[in-house]
Amino acid sequence: MRDEVKSPGFAAGALAGVPIALGYFPIAFSFGVAAVRVGLTGWEATFLSLVIYAGASQFLALALVAGGAPVLVAAFTLIAMNLRHLLYGPALMKQAGPEAGRRHAWAWAWGLTDEVFGQALGALARGQRFSEAWMFGLGLAAYASWVGGTALGAWAGGGALEAYPALNAGLGFMLSALFLALLLSILTRAALPAIAVAVLATVAGTLLGSGTAGILAGMIGGALAGVLRK
Repeated sequence: MRDEVKSPGFAAGALAGVPIALGYFPIAFSFGVAAVRVGLTGWEATFLSLVIYAGASQFLALALVAGGAPVLVAAFTLIAMNLRHLLYGPALMKQAGPEAGRRHAWAWAWGLTDEVFGQALGALARGQRFSEAWMFGLGLAAYASWVGGTALGAWAGGGALEAYPALNAGLGFMLSALFLALLLSILTRAALPAIAVAVLATVAGTLLGSGTAGILAGMIGGALAGVLRK
């Protein structure tokens, strides 16, 4: 009974997820705006966030759909981008120890995004006991923010802000600004070769093939350059 008291519960997990939720919301909002502007309905945009829930991969999915990529190519690309998530559960349970509960792992593991995994791993490293209830709270806070932000962004991008042209124009630049911010966040001297290879491969693939081919070439080229450099 004493051990159960020490285990953090659902509310504590949801509270720990607030910083992640605050970071997710504006990005999800921009996804909702971008989705309706490439031809998806608000319901379709929200459904993508409900079932894919993959952050940057969803923006890539929009680019592939807008570029006319075949469904199988888009699906393969998204799967390849997110294979790393298969490692999050085992790594987390290894840190939690053999006594940690796994009964409901099939459910809370759905919420193991990069940020949720990092938050959970950090909590365990600081000595917090593993709790499935805490994991549910942490994951649900982030998930709700992402889906809610997408729905609100889809509503705003669907014409709700047409009466505010300045704000509407700013939202049109949000997606480009997001990718620029992501690029700048990893722009270090060590990352420059991989970024340069990815850019060149993207341009070459686009000129020689299509926008879809360029995206795939950039992903593969950048990944190979990063691996070979290490």
